[in-house]
Amino acid sequence: MKGDLFVWLQALMVCLVTLIVVFTFCGRVVGVKGDSMYPTLHDGDMLLLRSVGYTPKQGDIVVLNKKSGVFDEAIVKRIIAVGGQTVSIDYAAGTVTVDGQVLEDDYIAERMTVPPDPYLSIQEVTVPEGSVFVMGDNRNHSSDSRDQRLGTVDERYILGQAVMVFFPFQDIRLLG
Repeated sequence: MKGDLFVWLQALMVCLVTLIVVFTFCGRVVGVKGDSMYPTLHDGDMLLLRSVGYTPKQGDIVVLNKKSGVFDEAIVKRIIAVGGQTVSIDYAAGTVTVDGQVLEDDYIAERMTVPPDPYLSIQEVTVPEGSVFVMGDNRNHSSDSRDQRLGTVDERYILGQAVMVFFPFQDIRLLG
């Protein structure tokens, strides 16, 4: 009886240490706050991030940790462009182009409209090497790289790529 308990405790400790090592060095868990990524992600969703060996790519959903006066906690956004690419935003047409190609953004909630906020005035930008341009899928309700207070984001601020929604359980799915 005592031997069985010891085996169970030992197995539990191995699992616990393994989980700690995996989540410390290979991935993270982050909660979604707000609706800027709707309909792809919802407020309260829990995400599993891949952080080790990650290279940012256009279209990836990432979690950023760029703290500023407006963004004082981690934010979830989609990479629209990476270093060296040029992003053009046509608010009248509701389109985003990257290097002259209109972005296929069938994942967005609604057509993008002209933002009322004067901070959202970026219409064309060439992304510096080592940086990314990010936007929320809910374009009309997202503070992102169009906002001069955030702008392009240095890749070092990326905590990782969101690879899975694992909570709530009815919404479990892989991303990307």
